[in-house]
Amino acid sequence: MEQGSVVSEVAERLLGYFTSGEIAVGTRLPAERQLAASLGVGRSAVREALAALEILGIVIVRPGSGTYLRDGISELLPRTLSWGLMLGAPRTRELVELRGGLEVQAGQLAAQRITDDALDRMRANLATMERSLEDLATFVEADAAFHREIAAASGNQVLQELLQSIRSLLRIWVDRALTDEGHAASALAEHREIFRALESRDEAAVTAAMRSHMDTASRRLLAGFDADQGSAGG
Repeated sequence: MEQGSVVSEVAERLLGYFTSGEIAVGTRLPAERQLAASLGVGRSAVREALAALEILGIVIVRPGSGTYLRDGISELLPRTLSWGLMLGAPRTRELVELRGGLEVQAGQLAAQRITDDALDRMRANLATMERSLEDLATFVEADAAFHREIAAASGNQVLQELLQSIRSLLRIWVDRALTDEGHAASALAEHREIFRALESRDEAAVTAAMRSHMDTASRRLLAGFDADQGSAGG
Protein backbone atom coordinates (compact mmCIF):
# COMPACT_ATOMS: atom_id res chain seq x y z
CA MET A 1 0.00 0.00 0.00
CA GLU A 2 1.04 3.63 -0.48
CA GLN A 3 2.32 5.39 2.63
CA GLY A 4 -0.80 7.57 2.90
CA SER A 5 -3.02 4.49 2.91
CA VAL A 6 -0.86 2.84 5.56
CA VAL A 7 -1.05 5.92 7.80
CA SER A 8 -4.82 6.07 7.35
CA GLU A 9 -5.22 2.38 8.23
CA VAL A 10 -2.99 2.76 11.31
CA ALA A 11 -5.02 5.78 12.44
CA GLU A 12 -8.26 3.83 11.95
CA ARG A 13 -6.96 0.92 14.02
CA LEU A 14 -5.70 3.19 16.78
CA LEU A 15 -9.06 4.99 16.86
CA GLY A 16 -10.83 1.66 17.21
CA TYR A 17 -8.55 0.77 20.11
CA PHE A 18 -8.99 4.15 21.82
CA THR A 19 -12.80 4.09 21.56
CA SER A 20 -13.23 0.42 22.47
CA GLY A 21 -13.25 1.08 26.20
CA GLU A 22 -10.17 -1.10 26.67
CA ILE A 23 -7.96 1.90 27.44
CA ALA A 24 -8.76 4.56 30.03
CA VAL A 25 -8.52 8.27 29.26
CA GLY A 26 -5.29 9.82 30.47
CA THR A 27 -3.41 6.56 29.86
CA ARG A 28 0.10 6.81 28.51
CA LEU A 29 0.33 4.97 25.18
CA PRO A 30 2.97 2.34 24.42
CA ALA A 31 6.13 3.59 22.70
CA GLU A 32 6.05 4.03 18.92
CA ARG A 33 8.32 0.99 18.56
CA GLN A 34 5.85 -1.22 20.43
CA LEU A 35 2.84 0.12 18.54
CA ALA A 36 4.62 -0.40 15.22
CA ALA A 37 5.52 -3.98 16.14
CA SER A 38 2.00 -4.84 17.32
CA LEU A 39 0.43 -3.32 14.18
CA GLY A 40 3.01 -4.77 11.81
CA VAL A 41 3.93 -1.41 10.26
CA GLY A 42 6.89 0.96 10.27
CA ARG A 43 7.49 3.48 13.04
CA SER A 44 7.09 6.39 10.59
CA ALA A 45 3.50 5.32 9.84
CA VAL A 46 2.71 5.17 13.58
CA ARG A 47 4.34 8.57 14.11
CA GLU A 48 2.30 10.18 11.30
CA ALA A 49 -0.94 8.55 12.48
CA LEU A 50 -0.38 9.83 16.03
CA ALA A 51 0.36 13.31 14.65
CA ALA A 52 -2.98 13.26 12.82
CA LEU A 53 -4.77 12.08 15.96
CA GLU A 54 -3.13 14.91 17.89
CA ILE A 55 -4.53 17.44 15.38
CA LEU A 56 -7.99 15.98 16.00
CA GLY A 57 -7.49 16.35 19.76
CA ILE A 58 -7.66 12.61 20.45
CA VAL A 59 -4.17 12.25 21.90
CA ILE A 60 -1.83 14.74 23.53
CA VAL A 61 1.95 14.64 23.22
CA ARG A 62 3.94 15.68 26.28
CA PRO A 63 7.59 16.19 25.32
CA GLY A 64 9.90 14.05 27.40
CA SER A 65 6.98 12.12 28.86
CA GLY A 66 5.08 10.41 26.06
CA THR A 67 1.77 10.34 24.22
CA TYR A 68 -1.47 10.13 26.22
CA LEU A 69 -5.12 9.50 25.43
CA ARG A 70 -6.86 12.83 25.97
CA ASP A 71 -9.76 13.21 28.39
CA GLY A 72 -13.26 13.90 27.11
CA ILE A 73 -13.07 12.14 23.76
CA SER A 74 -16.40 12.04 21.98
CA GLU A 75 -17.04 8.60 20.54
CA LEU A 76 -18.98 10.16 17.69
CA LEU A 77 -16.30 12.47 16.32
CA PRO A 78 -13.39 10.05 15.95
CA ARG A 79 -15.58 7.52 14.16
CA THR A 80 -17.27 10.13 11.98
CA LEU A 81 -14.06 11.89 11.00
CA SER A 82 -11.67 8.96 10.81
CA TRP A 83 -11.90 8.94 7.00
CA GLY A 84 -10.63 12.50 7.04
CA LEU A 85 -7.29 11.34 8.36
CA MET A 86 -6.27 10.36 4.85
CA LEU A 87 -6.28 14.06 3.91
CA GLY A 88 -6.01 13.05 0.26
CA ALA A 89 -7.54 14.93 -2.66
CA PRO A 90 -10.99 13.23 -2.70
CA ARG A 91 -11.45 13.57 1.06
CA THR A 92 -10.27 17.17 1.13
CA ARG A 93 -12.86 18.09 -1.50
CA GLU A 94 -15.57 16.25 0.45
CA LEU A 95 -14.57 18.04 3.66
CA VAL A 96 -14.85 21.39 1.86
CA GLU A 97 -18.35 20.46 0.64
CA LEU A 98 -19.39 19.32 4.10
CA ARG A 99 -18.02 22.44 5.78
CA GLY A 100 -20.07 24.64 3.42
CA GLY A 101 -23.32 22.88 4.30
CA LEU A 102 -22.62 22.89 8.04
CA GLU A 103 -21.71 26.60 8.05
CA VAL A 104 -25.03 27.39 6.36
CA GLN A 105 -26.90 25.31 8.91
CA ALA A 106 -25.03 26.97 11.78
CA GLY A 107 -25.99 30.37 10.39
CA GLN A 108 -29.66 29.38 10.12
CA LEU A 109 -29.75 28.27 13.76
CA ALA A 110 -27.77 31.30 14.89
CA ALA A 111 -30.30 33.60 13.22
CA GLN A 112 -32.86 32.26 15.69
CA ARG A 113 -30.64 32.14 18.78
CA ILE A 114 -27.80 34.66 18.58
CA THR A 115 -27.34 37.04 21.52
CA ASP A 116 -26.41 40.70 21.52
CA ASP A 117 -23.14 39.82 23.26
CA ALA A 118 -22.21 37.44 20.44
CA LEU A 119 -23.04 40.13 17.88
CA ASP A 120 -20.77 42.56 19.74
CA ARG A 121 -17.90 40.08 19.55
CA MET A 122 -18.54 39.54 15.84
CA ARG A 123 -18.57 43.30 15.31
CA ALA A 124 -15.12 43.39 16.91
CA ASN A 125 -13.98 40.55 14.62
CA LEU A 126 -15.09 42.57 11.59
CA ALA A 127 -13.20 45.63 12.87
CA THR A 128 -10.04 43.52 13.23
CA MET A 129 -10.48 42.15 9.72
CA GLU A 130 -10.88 45.68 8.33
CA ARG A 131 -7.67 46.81 10.07
CA SER A 132 -5.77 43.73 8.88
CA LEU A 133 -6.32 43.71 5.12
CA GLU A 134 -2.53 43.81 4.65
CA ASP A 135 -1.82 41.43 7.56
CA LEU A 136 -3.35 38.24 6.23
CA ALA A 137 -2.39 36.05 9.20
CA THR A 138 -4.30 38.35 11.59
CA PHE A 139 -7.16 38.60 9.09
CA VAL A 140 -7.51 34.80 8.91
CA GLU A 141 -7.58 34.54 12.73
CA ALA A 142 -10.35 37.14 12.98
CA ASP A 143 -12.22 35.39 10.16
CA ALA A 144 -12.03 32.08 12.06
CA ALA A 145 -13.19 33.75 15.28
CA PHE A 146 -16.19 35.21 13.42
CA HIS A 147 -17.23 31.74 12.24
CA ARG A 148 -16.67 30.21 15.69
CA GLU A 149 -19.11 32.76 17.13
CA ILE A 150 -21.75 31.67 14.62
CA ALA A 151 -21.19 28.00 15.43
CA ALA A 152 -21.44 28.73 19.16
CA ALA A 153 -24.56 30.84 18.62
CA SER A 154 -26.22 27.91 16.82
CA GLY A 155 -26.67 26.31 20.25
CA ASN A 156 -25.87 22.90 18.75
CA GLN A 157 -22.79 21.43 20.42
CA VAL A 158 -22.41 18.52 17.98
CA LEU A 159 -22.54 20.92 15.01
CA GLN A 160 -20.02 23.19 16.71
CA GLU A 161 -17.57 20.33 17.36
CA LEU A 162 -17.94 18.92 13.85
CA LEU A 163 -17.15 22.31 12.34
CA GLN A 164 -14.14 22.77 14.60
CA SER A 165 -12.75 19.36 13.67
CA ILE A 166 -13.27 19.98 9.95
CA ARG A 167 -11.57 23.38 10.25
CA SER A 168 -8.61 21.67 11.92
CA LEU A 169 -8.33 19.17 9.07
CA LEU A 170 -8.55 21.94 6.46
CA ARG A 171 -6.45 24.49 8.35
CA ILE A 172 -3.43 24.39 6.07
CA TRP A 173 -5.60 25.15 3.02
CA VAL A 174 -7.66 27.80 4.81
CA ASP A 175 -4.45 29.61 5.76
CA ARG A 176 -3.33 29.60 2.12
CA ALA A 177 -6.68 30.54 0.59
CA LEU A 178 -6.32 34.30 1.11
CA THR A 179 -3.31 35.31 -0.94
CA ASP A 180 -3.71 39.05 -1.37
CA GLU A 181 -5.46 42.17 -0.11
CA GLY A 182 -8.08 41.95 -2.86
CA HIS A 183 -9.21 38.51 -1.67
CA ALA A 184 -9.33 39.78 1.91
CA ALA A 185 -11.43 42.81 0.95
CA SER A 186 -13.92 40.57 -0.87
CA ALA A 187 -14.07 38.20 2.11
CA LEU A 188 -14.67 41.16 4.45
CA ALA A 189 -17.62 42.32 2.34
CA GLU A 190 -19.08 38.79 2.45
CA HIS A 191 -18.73 38.67 6.25
CA ARG A 192 -20.45 42.05 6.59
CA GLU A 193 -23.42 40.69 4.63
CA ILE A 194 -23.65 37.70 6.97
CA PHE A 195 -23.40 39.97 10.01
CA ARG A 196 -26.16 42.31 8.82
CA ALA A 197 -28.46 39.34 8.23
CA LEU A 198 -27.71 37.90 11.68
CA GLU A 199 -28.21 41.29 13.30
CA SER A 200 -31.66 41.40 11.70
CA ARG A 201 -32.34 37.80 12.77
CA ASP A 202 -33.33 37.19 9.14
CA GLU A 203 -32.86 33.47 8.56
CA ALA A 204 -33.46 33.62 4.80
CA ALA A 205 -30.93 36.43 4.38
CA VAL A 206 -28.39 34.59 6.55
CA THR A 207 -28.86 31.46 4.44
CA ALA A 208 -28.29 33.37 1.19
CA ALA A 209 -25.30 35.33 2.51
CA MET A 210 -23.58 32.34 4.07
CA ARG A 211 -24.19 30.14 1.04
CA SER A 212 -22.70 32.81 -1.23
CA HIS A 213 -19.71 33.25 1.09
CA MET A 214 -19.04 29.52 1.35
CA ASP A 215 -19.21 29.15 -2.44
CA THR A 216 -16.50 31.76 -2.95
CA ALA A 217 -14.47 30.67 0.10
CA SER A 218 -14.53 27.06 -1.12
CA ARG A 219 -13.38 28.11 -4.59
CA ARG A 220 -10.49 30.08 -3.09
CA LEU A 221 -9.51 27.17 -0.85
CA LEU A 222 -9.65 24.55 -3.61
CA ALA A 223 -7.72 26.80 -6.01
CA GLY A 224 -4.80 26.74 -3.58
CA PHE A 225 -5.25 23.03 -3.00
CA ASP A 226 -5.31 22.25 -6.74
CA ALA A 227 -2.19 24.37 -7.31
CA ASP A 228 -0.38 22.45 -4.58
CA GLN A 229 -1.51 19.08 -5.93
CA GLY A 230 -0.39 20.10 -9.41
CA SER A 231 3.07 21.08 -8.22
CA ALA A 232 3.33 17.91 -6.13
CA GLY A 233 2.45 15.77 -9.12
CA GLY A 234 4.77 17.62 -11.52
